[in-house]
Amino acid sequence: MKNKSIGSKILYFPLTKILVGIIVVSGTYGITKNFRGGIARLSFLSKDWNNLIVTIISTILAVGAYIYLYKVYEKRNITEFSKNNIFKNLIIGALLGAILQSLTILFIYIKGGYSIISINPLLYIISPLTMAFASATFEEILFRGIIFRITEEKLGSYISLLISAIIFGLLHFTNPNSSIGSSIGLAIQAGLLLGAAYIYSRNLWFPIAIHFAWNFTQSGVFGATISGIKASKSLIVSNINGENWYTGGQFGPEGSIQATIFCFTATLILMVLCHKKRRIIKPYWKRSLLKHDK
Repeated sequence: MKNKSIGSKILYFPLTKILVGIIVVSGTYGITKNFRGGIARLSFLSKDWNNLIVTIISTILAVGAYIYLYKVYEKRNITEFSKNNIFKNLIIGALLGAILQSLTILFIYIKGGYSIISINPLLYIISPLTMAFASATFEEILFRGIIFRITEEKLGSYISLLISAIIFGLLHFTNPNSSIGSSIGLAIQAGLLLGAAYIYSRNLWFPIAIHFAWNFTQSGVFGATISGIKASKSLIVSNINGENWYTGGQFGPEGSIQATIFCFTATLILMVLCHKKRRIIKPYWKRSLLKHDK
């Protein structure tokens, strides 16, 4: 067998594959989003509906760019977007995300920190639904589909889970009203939980659904601040007051201790199931030793 050329080694180096994926997917998504103005001028719909339409189109194209890129780049079938059990993964993921967020808000309510001011018309959910749909799909492609998946191929599930969680937490440190504590919380809540969801299902539909339901329930339904950003519209107009440790302060409920505990518990359960189903990937050096022993 001939040795690979230096150019080939660089092209297929894991970090190169990650950077190429991020550039292609982010570029496709960003360019399409810039067409918002043109679509708005041609449409008789409201701004919220226009944003939703553009976001759906941008997201579909970003998914398509990911599938085409790695199908050609890695010469394989893109199983992480397989249609097998898609509805099961979406439904269970959405239920899990909504339940975890509802438990977080329920704890704040029990502590006397959550109160409902008013309830808006149902159409007020369109704006937060758009934001939740975009962030869930786009971030899961980047963090679980690209960063985690490619890192896992070499370093194994556990190390990759830790790396992707740290990166996720650090990037959210730039959000308004963030802190070291909130970034660590998000690294556990989203970084670990959504990574575990990917390992368990071996597709992106499951973590996308969890991520979407968590974000949408928090901002679109309960009217809470999400990662330091207050939703302009929501179904419930609420007031959240109390100590930061259980309300999350101005960063939102994601900065609360109970959110971290609930999500970490779900992560542990998923990882136990991953072990039972033998879906944990070992680092390449351990795989090499096993092959050598055989």
